[in-house]
Amino acid sequence: MKKVIIFGISIFLLLFGYVYYLKTVENASLEVLSRYGSTGEEVKQIQTRLKEWGYYKGNVDGIYGSATQKAVKDFQRANGLAADGIAGEKTLEAIGISSSGSSSSGQTSSNSSDLNLLSRLVYGEARGEEYIGQVAVAAVVLNRVDSPNFPNTVAGVIYQNGAFDVVSDGQINLSPNKTAISAAQDALNGWDPSNGALYYYNPATATSSWIWSRKVTLTIGRHRFCV
Repeated sequence: MKKVIIFGISIFLLLFGYVYYLKTVENASLEVLSRYGSTGEEVKQIQTRLKEWGYYKGNVDGIYGSATQKAVKDFQRANGLAADGIAGEKTLEAIGISSSGSSSSGQTSSNSSDLNLLSRLVYGEARGEEYIGQVAVAAVVLNRVDSPNFPNTVAGVIYQNGAFDVVSDGQINLSPNKTAISAAQDALNGWDPSNGALYYYNPATATSSWIWSRKVTLTIGRHRFCV
């Protein structure tokens, strides 16, 4: 009888420990998502990026309050994401922040995020163009990153308000093909067929009168590249 009681207690403790472990894992998975009430470095990064792009007007204080939540929702709506105000994996990727809270500058996970986002930009903007033209489109994004007149991250440049039509029409969310991925990688590796261009446009579809005023430096396929 005593052995049975001891065995029963052992089973109870094992089950209790397992349930406690599952609850801990569940809570941890919730905590990695920045949401209303969160604080910390990741929240500061979110605020900084969204402030650069005009979505957030408050102080960069690392507190995920109502103003930050609204800014995240506005960013999500503008970029075809579920506007729940929670900075989940897809939202963080779009902002250019890894899920671990690291910035997109010089980190392996961020490099992967940059490649994915840049590939999607190339696919949306230049699929069907010759390969060198696709690399040139990617290079324009990176030239802007290096310019003091634009945001200093790939995500910042691509998601800058009004910068690229594919962000506005949702094509940025399409899955890129191997050609677009390769073109983006070549640009990230340093190839710049655009020769330092900061803009490009298709004269057959461009509607902005401003873009026609830019100095054209070369033409590749259907795109004119300019500074």
